[in-house]
Amino acid sequence: MAQSVSVEIDLKVSPQKLWGAIRDSASLFPKIMPSHFKSIEVIGDGNVGTIRKITYGEAMKGATHASEKIEVLDETNMTVTYTVIEGEILSIYKVFKPTFMLLPGADANSCRLSWTVEFEPAGNVIPPSEPIKEAAINTFKAVEAYLLTTA
Repeated sequence: MAQSVSVEIDLKVSPQKLWGAIRDSASLFPKIMPSHFKSIEVIGDGNVGTIRKITYGEAMKGATHASEKIEVLDETNMTVTYTVIEGEILSIYKVFKPTFMLLPGADANSCRLSWTVEFEPAGNVIPPSEPIKEAAINTFKAVEAYLLTTA
């Protein structure tokens, strides 16, 4: 049975700037968080059907790699959905499908990131959701910090 976990994060960068960083995550994430992301290889043109092959760094305990496939990409509404199709996470989850959307913030230089992951546990035990939320928050806060110092 599918379940979901959501988190909303207020960030001090414009939605357009964050969207650009997300679309360039293959080069930016390893630069911003090298202990988490060793490399990200993109197979495809970045649109629906594209595969991202991620090699994780030593900070990602219990995971060495993952492959994600972009399922939905809406540039206008700054929304993307992808499914994990390979990696250790699939030993915990049968289905792991994050969606995130960027929404306007309090002013032109801020935004709210809405991140929801639909998942189906691989076994009878439901994994705790806090590590999933924490990983999302830490990743996007690191991207925010990077964008604020390089603007």
